[in-house]
Amino acid sequence: MISSDVLITGAGPTGLVLGLWLTRLGVKVRIVDRTAEPGITSRALAVQARTLEFDHQVGLADAVIAGGIEVAGLNFWVKGHRAARIELQQIGQGLSPYSFALIFPQDAHERLLIERLDALGVKVERRTELVAFDQDESSVRAALKRPDGSPETCQAAYLAGCDGASSTVREQLGIGFPGGTYSGLFYVADVEATGPATDQELHADLDDTDFVLVFPLKGRGRLRLVGLVQQDPTADLHQLSFEDVRGKAIQQLQLSIVKVNWFSTYRVHHRVAGRFRERRAFLLGDAAHIHSPVGGQGMNTGIGDAVNLAWKLAAVIKGARDGLLDSYEPERIGFAWRLVATTDRIFTFVTRRGPLAGWMRTRMVPLLAPLLFQLPPLRQFLFKTVSQIGVNYPQSPLSVGAAGDVRGGDRLPWVELGPGEDNFAPLTSLTWQVHVYGELKPGLAEACSELGLPLHHFDWRPVMEHAGLMDGALYLIRPDGYVGLADATGDTEQLRRFFRQRLPALTH
Repeated sequence: MISSDVLITGAGPTGLVLGLWLTRLGVKVRIVDRTAEPGITSRALAVQARTLEFDHQVGLADAVIAGGIEVAGLNFWVKGHRAARIELQQIGQGLSPYSFALIFPQDAHERLLIERLDALGVKVERRTELVAFDQDESSVRAALKRPDGSPETCQAAYLAGCDGASSTVREQLGIGFPGGTYSGLFYVADVEATGPATDQELHADLDDTDFVLVFPLKGRGRLRLVGLVQQDPTADLHQLSFEDVRGKAIQQLQLSIVKVNWFSTYRVHHRVAGRFRERRAFLLGDAAHIHSPVGGQGMNTGIGDAVNLAWKLAAVIKGARDGLLDSYEPERIGFAWRLVATTDRIFTFVTRRGPLAGWMRTRMVPLLAPLLFQLPPLRQFLFKTVSQIGVNYPQSPLSVGAAGDVRGGDRLPWVELGPGEDNFAPLTSLTWQVHVYGELKPGLAEACSELGLPLHHFDWRPVMEHAGLMDGALYLIRPDGYVGLADATGDTEQLRRFFRQRLPALTH
């Protein structure tokens, strides 16, 4: 007897988003977490535009934005002076409805997700731990330890391992986690302070031997500091306090620390699991990949995993072929590899010691960064990369064709149609759908009706061509907002063939 469709282990952002999407899609979930309470501290701060687009699909984006801080600029400091500033307001204008940089700490994000799940009747089961599991062709049997220490057997159709870098699910599956650990030790501190760097913008001190990043938090003078520990080889790392690590970078930022609310040290790892799926068990988030915090990608990548897997699990549970789940790993593991490689290069540059590295950081970065950000192509490229709206799946078995500049596997380009109107509004249905921009070809409406697909037709306007769309083309959109089929001719037979060959049993 299966007690739930999906058992989710781990109630961080990845597990909670997976639970929210699955619940919205009509799937019965159970979320367990071995901790007694949700986290009250976190290192993850940035919420990228792609995450906000996913949040919009389930009615969460406005609350996330209201709880966060839209950051207007990034400031570089050198030797006690503000050397350069990069304007971040509307950095992605025309590319996303969320064209700004947003700070919303992970612990606040988790609380919001828990509230939404509670409203839907799903409660996180705290102090409940996955001990072991086995699986067969029809289900997963999981041995749990309840809060009072008593054992329980839970049977589910699928298991989602969202249980972090020390994942029990990954360990039980015997999946390797190759990679390494950077040599430096870092600290994170939640402080109250005064000074020019408390203006609710981002600040970075680019000292040649020390550095610190300053992130604004809600509340007067509240900051999150992330910096490098100038390590004494004889020091006991577990006994370090903020006073031991503050370094000259904070002094050069002209920060006066009034109070330290939270402090911790940590090492940075870079690893990607050898596989993200083993039959009915899946790995997501930090259980599948960890990397340096450069660019604020970690939490957002885990959320991307969750959304990618959620609609596929829901479809299979409702009768689609199991092979649909085969697309999860190749779509997400490729991005994880690329992300680890990219953040590794940037992280190494930021932390490298020596005269040349120091000269590059203190002289060249403040000089070149503002100039490069004034170039629209480069600014757009950086926004697409950091915001994750550029993540695509061209090699996926679910990606076919091209029309205009849009290929199968690309995220649907965003088009603003008027004040408060855009082509993303239909995506809140969380269903496969067809979009046509401009001319509607004969027979397409009938084909969509036959396949049970909503058809959204938009009058052509020049901004659509600028976004890369083609007049009269057919775009079949997945529930997560990615293009499955892009057909320049609007051919109804191509649409039928896509469903017949790639997604049998998906439609009614």
